[in-house]
Amino acid sequence: MSDGAAPTLPSLLKRLPELMLRDQQRLGRRIDGARRIRKPEARAAVLAEIATGLDEAELRVAQRRAAMPAVSYPQELPVSQKKDEILAAIRDHQVVIVAGETGSGKTTQIPKICLELGRGVQGLIGHTQPRRIAARTVAERVAEELKTPLGEAVGWKVRFTDQVGDDTLVKLMTDGILLAEIQTDRELRQYDTIIIDEAHERSLNIDFILGYLAQLLPRRPDLKVVITSATIDPERFSRHFGDAPIVEVSGRTYPVEVRYRPLLEEGGQDPDRDQITAICDAVDELQAEGPGDVLVFLSGEREIRDTADALNKKNLPATEVLPLYARLSHAEQHRVFQRHTGRRIVLATNVAETSLTVPGIKYVIDPGMARISRYSFRTKVQRLPIEPVSQASANQRKGRCGRTSDGICIRLYAEDDFLTRPEFTDAEILRTNLASVILQMTAAGLGDIEKFPFIDAPDRRNIKDGVDLLRELGALDTAQQDTRKRLTPLGRKLSQLPVDPRLARMVLEAERNGCVREVMVIAAALSIQDPRERPSDKQQQADQQHARFKDEASDFLAFLNLWGYVREQQKALSSSAFRRMCRSEFLNYLRIREWQDIYSQLRTVAKSMGVHLNETDAAPEHIHTSLLSGLLSHIGLKDTDAKNEYLGARSAKFAVFPGSALFKKPPRWVMSAELVETSRLWARVNARIEPEWIEPLAQHLVKRNYSEPHWEQKMAAVMAYERVTLYGVPIVAQRKVNYGRIDPEVSRDLFIRNALVEGDWRTHHQFFHDNRKLLGEVEELEHRARRRDILVDDETLFDFYDQRIPADVVSGAHFDSWWKKQHREDPDLLNFEHSMLINESAEAVTKDDYPDSWRQGKLKFKVTYQFEPGADADGVTVHIPLQVLNQVASEGFDWQIPGLREQLVTELIRSLPKPIRRNYVPAPNFAARFLDTIVPLQGALTTSLAAGLQRMVGVPVEAADFDLSKVPDHLKITFRVYDAASKSGSAAGRRKLAEAKDLEALRLQLKPKTQAAISRAFEQAAERPGKDRRGGGRETPLAGPEQRTGLTSWTVGTLPRTFETRRAGQPVKAYPALVDEDSSVAVRLFDTEAEQLSAMWAGTRRLILLNIPTNPAKFAQDKLSNQQKLALSRNPHGSIAALFEDCVTAAADRLIAARGGPVWDEESFRKLFDAVRADLVEATLKTIQQVQEVLAAWQACERRLKATAFPSLLPSLADVKEQLAALIKPGFVTTHGAKRLPDLMRYLVAVDRRLTQLPTNAERDRSRMAKVKEMQDEYAWLLEQFPQGRPVPAAAREIRWMIEELRVSYFAHALGTAYPVSDKRIMKAVDAAAP
Repeated sequence: MSDGAAPTLPSLLKRLPELMLRDQQRLGRRIDGARRIRKPEARAAVLAEIATGLDEAELRVAQRRAAMPAVSYPQELPVSQKKDEILAAIRDHQVVIVAGETGSGKTTQIPKICLELGRGVQGLIGHTQPRRIAARTVAERVAEELKTPLGEAVGWKVRFTDQVGDDTLVKLMTDGILLAEIQTDRELRQYDTIIIDEAHERSLNIDFILGYLAQLLPRRPDLKVVITSATIDPERFSRHFGDAPIVEVSGRTYPVEVRYRPLLEEGGQDPDRDQITAICDAVDELQAEGPGDVLVFLSGEREIRDTADALNKKNLPATEVLPLYARLSHAEQHRVFQRHTGRRIVLATNVAETSLTVPGIKYVIDPGMARISRYSFRTKVQRLPIEPVSQASANQRKGRCGRTSDGICIRLYAEDDFLTRPEFTDAEILRTNLASVILQMTAAGLGDIEKFPFIDAPDRRNIKDGVDLLRELGALDTAQQDTRKRLTPLGRKLSQLPVDPRLARMVLEAERNGCVREVMVIAAALSIQDPRERPSDKQQQADQQHARFKDEASDFLAFLNLWGYVREQQKALSSSAFRRMCRSEFLNYLRIREWQDIYSQLRTVAKSMGVHLNETDAAPEHIHTSLLSGLLSHIGLKDTDAKNEYLGARSAKFAVFPGSALFKKPPRWVMSAELVETSRLWARVNARIEPEWIEPLAQHLVKRNYSEPHWEQKMAAVMAYERVTLYGVPIVAQRKVNYGRIDPEVSRDLFIRNALVEGDWRTHHQFFHDNRKLLGEVEELEHRARRRDILVDDETLFDFYDQRIPADVVSGAHFDSWWKKQHREDPDLLNFEHSMLINESAEAVTKDDYPDSWRQGKLKFKVTYQFEPGADADGVTVHIPLQVLNQVASEGFDWQIPGLREQLVTELIRSLPKPIRRNYVPAPNFAARFLDTIVPLQGALTTSLAAGLQRMVGVPVEAADFDLSKVPDHLKITFRVYDAASKSGSAAGRRKLAEAKDLEALRLQLKPKTQAAISRAFEQAAERPGKDRRGGGRETPLAGPEQRTGLTSWTVGTLPRTFETRRAGQPVKAYPALVDEDSSVAVRLFDTEAEQLSAMWAGTRRLILLNIPTNPAKFAQDKLSNQQKLALSRNPHGSIAALFEDCVTAAADRLIAARGGPVWDEESFRKLFDAVRADLVEATLKTIQQVQEVLAAWQACERRLKATAFPSLLPSLADVKEQLAALIKPGFVTTHGAKRLPDLMRYLVAVDRRLTQLPTNAERDRSRMAKVKEMQDEYAWLLEQFPQGRPVPAAAREIRWMIEELRVSYFAHALGTAYPVSDKRIMKAVDAAAP
């Protein structure tokens, strides 16, 4: 206590060691804090507070010391004889091991020895027991001996019960309680002494505590530890604590007689004798031995109840049957220790083996079995099998009846069996799944198992397997560095279930799925050996019996079927009848009882955790999903190449065991409860599963691989294919997933590149459409210029967006959300500018060089560009409406557009013959010079270029020297003709009809369609209102004659020479004319003026002839003599009438020509008609006379031709025949014209003279004929240059007669020619007439 003086730090520190340990720690920390206070006043105030706290703490110590009870020791107990030795050992050593037999009194007396040493004042004397029943009964006994009420000086604490007060000196508790306290009191400061009782049992809790204490003691030198053990290898504990001293105490023992009474004795009468029967027989045997209580050891509660029922039915006189197991109520457990009269039979679990000393026991019945938790490495499951106890345990049981007098122990097994049993029971850590150990250690906060000082350290490989399993079950988060935080909420629940973690995981999952009852049945079945027996000599009979329980899709459900059957039979049959049924149906009775026991235990524990059992039957899918949660590493995928082989976890290959219901029809996916390796790896208990069940349970285990990330326009997101594997087994082969959450960086990159840069996105954002339009314009410029370097590359566009769009925008939806806010602040943030899209090197390229349209007079044509080498339309394409095709001239198109003109000229120069070309290199330089000095579109390009090149160098160049076939196709304009289906001629209504590089070929190909289109255009124009608005609002009358047929007189008024209208913005021009239709004429529209004139002449002539009242041919025929008629009958026309018609037509043509040709109005026609009618008969007679002479000459030539038949003259004769056929043919009079008849006469006379001279001048004839042939070839070439189907110009047709004059000059020179002629003159005329 303080003396009133101001407290100082040294004086306070001096008082600390006398306080309770917790107060020392608490007040010591405060004193350390006071040292750091610099202000004297503040420090003095704090020290005063601490001094007050010290006063209170000293008072507590004084009260505890005053409450110390008087200690006395029962002299009859062996430990009392060793009290002084034990006291000295505890006083002088930090750790002491006390080894003594059961009944030596060590459990009750050692706490009193510690009290005598003064322990328990500064901290509690903690005293652990392995079982709750022992903790309570020991506390009661110690309190009774100290003559203090329970809960004061001696208290006890078990789960859900705490009877420890502030004045408690000795605290009895289970070892689990102490483990739990370690988590909150790492240095166990509330204790100054800890007694670990029954350490020889080597439970996990005991091993944990002993290991932890080994770590703690160096930090707590004031802490005393006493370890008590039966005399079973105490040296192991001593070594663990640095050769701590061992004090051995011998027990009070009397002689015990051991009798062996195995269940099936040799020569026994009852082959069905079971354990209960054997116990009843042993009780009867001991009845004859005299009075004394009997202790029967049994393995579980169910066996205790069954045995109690059997003994009570015997109605033994003055005999009380009492059960004793941990879950009994306190009152029921306490009955065992109360005084009684008569005989008492105590039925106990192995709690009575060492923990409790039941008073008055003279006889022991030991069936030799106990339920011992054991991990099966084969099935990887923690089981609770009932198995034979070790020799040490059997001897402990025997010792329970030698405490107060001689005793008898009846063992229900043979002596040989006893001698073959292991000497000691394995430590629990060696027979426990390390996953369970690790789970318990982690839950208790004991740190890393590899570094923990176990008495028997587990194998490192097994530790890794345990950690892996806990991670598989979701109990541990191995990524967590802090071991105290590794346990997951699920792991904490698993640690509370005292079963294998796999089975515990199944039960917890079953609660979520509403199938706890079924899963507990299956989990209990997996904890034992299969209750279905299959003796080697009766396998077929056993299989038949078991077949009714089979389920084709699941071996697990077979357990449920068997469970239901067994429960029904148990209710219906007596105990012995049920056992006989089991034997006859190949079911192991003991295993079935064991199965039921485990189920009951699981149900009890689960209920205590708040897990509720389902009342209705669960769906098989829910059951299997729950089971799968504990068997994730036991799944398998069928190998498609092998008949019965599965790919399992970590590349394992296994097969379905032949005994499984799934063997005959193995499913694609299975899960297996156990994988057993014999000749190969077999899956023994299996069920079909669906792969979609796996992933939700294995989210923390699966590995996900992603492939082919790609943009999807429809989803407006980046998608990828996901492959999900569990321990290498592919549970999802290929699943399309949104890649944005998986790899935002790559997804953002792909979003920008595909959606924004490439435009593969459907969106309403205006900036996007504006940018696409701008890009389209620049891309069009690239097509026009045939360059790929005008538009900036994609990386430039990507960088533009990348710098402006946030990192978290990875899809269309993300963008929409961001842009909704952003565009309000900066609406132009994402808009392109034209200048940023053009490369610096391409800034000189302008649209002026690559126009959108081509003008030709009033016509305007759309021009498009295509940069696609090899395509038909590669290069420039001019789009021509069908209805104006007749107006389009070829002139000008050969010059190309300005942007490609220099390339075209360059290629033309390169196409020159080598002797010429070598004077014009380098070609690009000459091309540029030419274009600098010339005015484009003036004449043909080749003509202008030839003249320009010759001016530059002087080397002669002709237009024909250029080889257009060598010019690349893209430099030749493509003409595309389309029909505007709609009146607007919009792009949507345009239909391509044809396209080609040759405009004239297109014109000929489409001539019928062109005429039809023109006609249609004028018909539609005629149907419109009477106003056709043109520029300036000027009104024009509806032009256009009505197209009529069957006309026999001039009823068309004035026929316009041309007619124009507008269609689709283009001027449409047509040429109307009268058309000869034999018995009438018609008004038709033509697409060229030349065709119009040709048709108009024939139409006018026909209309005149139709109106002549008398037939001139008939009149002339009447004027001829019969001789003349006979002469005229030999003609090419086939009849005199046809010849006369030809002559009339020719005469009419001559008269019409003499009066200026066809007329276009009614007045002019009347005048022309009158003039022709007046002179037609006379002109016809004159024409017939001339024709008569021509035919006579023709007939003479024919006769001479037949008379000349020398083979050597055949080429010349063939030429003559060809000439005659061309001159004299049906319709020749009109075809050649009446004015040409004198020339025809001269040509025929020349033929006759040639034939006359031919035999003697054959060689000269052939050479001259060759010259004529050469000229004919030139003429034929000339004709090919004119558009087919169009009239040949008169100047060109005249060359044909020049060739006839040349024949005259060659073969009948004396006749003379109409004009000077020669081959050179003909060649000159050909050149002049060529288009």
